[in-house]
Amino acid sequence: MKTKKYFLLALSVVALVNFVAAQNISEWRGPSRTGIYHEEGLLRVWPENGPTLLWHAEKLPKGYSSLAVTNETIYFTGLKDSLDILVAIDFSGNVKWQTVIGKSWVYSFPDSRCTPTVEGDKVYVTSGTGDVACVNAASGEIIWKVNAVERFKGRFSFWGCVESLLIDGDKVFFTAGGDQTSMVALNKKTGETIWSTKTLNDTMAYASPMMAHFGEKKLIFNILTNNLVGVDPETGVIVCNFEFGKFCNKKANRDWIGASFTNTFTPIVNGKDVYITGGYDHVGVKLRLSDDLSKLTPVWVDSTLDIHHGGAVLINGYIYGSNWINNGNGNWCCIDWETGKTMYETKWKTKGSIIANDDMLYCYEEKTGYVALVKATPEEFKVISSFKVPFGTGPCWSHMVIKNGVLYVRRGDAIMAYKIK
Repeated sequence: MKTKKYFLLALSVVALVNFVAAQNISEWRGPSRTGIYHEEGLLRVWPENGPTLLWHAEKLPKGYSSLAVTNETIYFTGLKDSLDILVAIDFSGNVKWQTVIGKSWVYSFPDSRCTPTVEGDKVYVTSGTGDVACVNAASGEIIWKVNAVERFKGRFSFWGCVESLLIDGDKVFFTAGGDQTSMVALNKKTGETIWSTKTLNDTMAYASPMMAHFGEKKLIFNILTNNLVGVDPETGVIVCNFEFGKFCNKKANRDWIGASFTNTFTPIVNGKDVYITGGYDHVGVKLRLSDDLSKLTPVWVDSTLDIHHGGAVLINGYIYGSNWINNGNGNWCCIDWETGKTMYETKWKTKGSIIANDDMLYCYEEKTGYVALVKATPEEFKVISSFKVPFGTGPCWSHMVIKNGVLYVRRGDAIMAYKIK
C-alpha cells in the first residue's frame, strides 16, 4: 500500500515539474504578451535621479529587440557584421555566449529586432531574413534551424522579418505571408512542418502574434500587411479574417496602401473583442468576434491612438499608449475600451513604448531615452517620476522588461538594470 502511495506521489511530483516547465516561458511583452507585469512591492515613486542602477553593460551587439529574462540569464538579439546574433548575458552584464542565427536585414534599419522566446532549456528566435532557430539555452548550441521564408516562399516588406515567435504545445508558429501560405506551425523539437494555412496573398508585417482562449477553443491572432487573421493552432485553419488594410484605406487621413502599412502591433484580446491599430494616421478599431468565432465586426473606430511600434496596455477598461504625429513625434493617449472615446492626448517628450505593473505605466520615449512612471488613470497623463538612461545611443525602440523587482532598459548596444522594488 505504501509503495502504491509513494508511486502516486512520485507521479504527482513529475506532473508538477512538467507543468512548471511548461509555464516557464519568457517572451515578447511579458506574461501572455500583454505588456502587463504582475509583481508586488514595486516603488510607486522613484528617487529624484531615478531608481538605483544595479549594473550596465555596453558594446553589446546592437539591436532593437526586447529582452527575455529567465534561467538566471538575459537573452536578446543583436547585429554583428550583417549577421543576427543571439546573445546570453548574466545578471552582471557579462556575456555567457553568442550564437549566429542568420543573415540580418541589410536594407533599412538593419539592427535586429526579434525578442527571443525562451521555454525551459530552449530559445526560439528569428533572423531579419527569416531564419527560424531553436537554440540550447545553456550553451548557445543550435539544435535546429530552417529558413522559413525560403521554405514557404514567404514575402518580405520594407523592413524584413521582425516577428517574435509564439509557442503552444509542441508547435512554434511563424507568419510567413506570400503566395503559398500565411502562417505555419513547426515542430518545436525538430523544426519539421506540422501545418501551413491557406494563402491570403499578403505580405508579412512587423507584428508578433497573440494567443487567445475562448473556453476550450484557442485562436492565434496576428496582423499581416493587409489582414488580421485568427488561426486555429491545432489545424492551421484560418477561422476568421478582417481586411484591415482595406478598412484603413477608407477611414484613414492618408491614402497609404499595400506594403506602406507598418503594422507592428500585437493585437489586444479581451473577451471576444480584438483591438488593432497602426501608425501613419491609420485608425484603431475594436472588433467583436461572432459566437462561432468566424466573423470579426467593427464595434468602434478611433483616429487618435495610431500606434507606431510602442505597443499598448489595457488596464481597468482603458487603453494606454502613444500615437504617431510624424516619425519623430507623438503624444501619450488614453482611450476608453468600451466606446473608443479619447480620454486624453498629452505631449511628453515624444512617442515611445509602454508596459505596466500594478496600475502604474512605465513609458520609454524613443528619441532621448527618458523613462517615466505614470499612474494609469483616464483623468490625466501625469509623470510621477522620470529619469534619462545614461548609456547607449540611437533610437530607444526596445520595450522595457520587469523581472523580480528589476527594470531592464535597452538602448542600442547598452543594457541597464534598475532596482525598482
